[in-house]
Amino acid sequence: MLGRVTPPLDPERCYRAVASRDARFDGWFVTAVATTGIYCRPSCPARTPHAGNVSFFSTATAAQGAGYRACRRCRPDAVPGSPEWDVRADVVARAMRLIADGEVERAGVPGLAARLGYSERQLHRLLVAELEVGALALARARRAQTARVLVETTALPMSDVAFAAGFASLRQFNDTVREVFATTPSELRRRARPGRPGPAGELTLRLAARAPYDAAEVLLFLGVHAVPGLEEWDGTTFTRVLDLPHGPAVVALSPAPGGGPAVVARLRLAALRDLGVAVARCRRMLDLDADPVAVDEALGADPALAGPVAAAPGRRVPGAPDAAELAVRAVLGQQVSVAGARTLTARVVAAAGAPLPEPAGTLTAAFPRPEALAEADLSAVGLTGARRRTVHALAAALADGAVRLDPGADREEAGRALRAVPGIGPWTAALVALRGLGDPDVWLPGDLVLRRSLAGLGSSDSEAATRWRPWRSYAVMHLWARAAPSLFLRHPATPPTSPAAPLRSAS
Repeated sequence: MLGRVTPPLDPERCYRAVASRDARFDGWFVTAVATTGIYCRPSCPARTPHAGNVSFFSTATAAQGAGYRACRRCRPDAVPGSPEWDVRADVVARAMRLIADGEVERAGVPGLAARLGYSERQLHRLLVAELEVGALALARARRAQTARVLVETTALPMSDVAFAAGFASLRQFNDTVREVFATTPSELRRRARPGRPGPAGELTLRLAARAPYDAAEVLLFLGVHAVPGLEEWDGTTFTRVLDLPHGPAVVALSPAPGGGPAVVARLRLAALRDLGVAVARCRRMLDLDADPVAVDEALGADPALAGPVAAAPGRRVPGAPDAAELAVRAVLGQQVSVAGARTLTARVVAAAGAPLPEPAGTLTAAFPRPEALAEADLSAVGLTGARRRTVHALAAALADGAVRLDPGADREEAGRALRAVPGIGPWTAALVALRGLGDPDVWLPGDLVLRRSLAGLGSSDSEAATRWRPWRSYAVMHLWARAAPSLFLRHPATPPTSPAAPLRSAS
């Protein structure tokens, strides 16, 4: 699939968003002010600049490439990411998801292009046509954001920060921080106001979301499915092991104090250079970059869903930090209860997972990688012979690349490849797309819970399969909540936020 060039930003509508300091647009675009040489998020509290002095960029990286520096007051690098990259399935969106996951640091631009099936020149042309910058500049901006987090939240020497953030040298680190933030790393640290320090090696970050966002509900859904040894849920905080490129990490996620649209993440990393990857995977798992206004506007307009949407505005689709893990867990959960799936998965983790150097509370191991799972003896796990063969076949297909489920995966190709694995049908493949690959427009064919919920609304499965495009994944969550409220937190009816005007012109 070729990359598609998104219509240009509509300056008039963007300026109206800036004039009203509308936080719903944070992450959609940045505002560059010619008279100051800085760029800001739309909700920046500074005085609104004159319309003749501003220009708009889809990404902060493009503004940096045009010579602008990040605003120190509104911190445009700390906003939720653009929801476009999760919604879209074209090559530019796939590239952006891979860059956020650290693919350029691991494999370079040649590796990124090869993973997408393009030459470096073709990929560069597609990215520049839409975003005005190439993959190297986008990866560099990601490193700068990681560096800022480490500078402001740790006491690490600057040389350690530089290499942990992915810079090749201390000089490159210093030059980039000056260019992006118009200050030195030492000045960033001096101005930072860190909270109470955590245990040694622990980083505490605030992961922002677009309002409305109910962190407690998302974490409850994850907690109900928590696998002993891999995950833990205490009623407020969801803790789990992340399998990252340079070693395992443990992350504890809890609602932000005060109930704002954010999640507090406490991370313990085996290697600090995995920080950016860990944050990207947590954001995907928590669905933090979604556009709840667009979703609620579309689903709430249908009389069948108007009540559920009003009762739970901004409902998200809890995901997984690793789609390959989710695929295996989906197979293990076929035709068994949630409790049964947790038990079987815990046994698989104990049999084939990578043990932590030392336990973290009740957490003992990372989820097994496909290579290990393909060779693992699962005879004592309690699976039927057919299910065990499916797990081994899936793990082998993941290990040899026949099934690709990384953030840059082509969702249609991934679905076809999954359905080709013996024992994996349309429902399982759809669940992997919905919760593993973050596809916002997935319907689960034949799902009994959905059918029961639809019957209560006087609708049918065949009608719903096309009725709520392009947000069927979110419709699924509302319907699941009707039929299985124990997986969700219910709220009094709250009117959804008024819809935002489109930012891009049709021409």
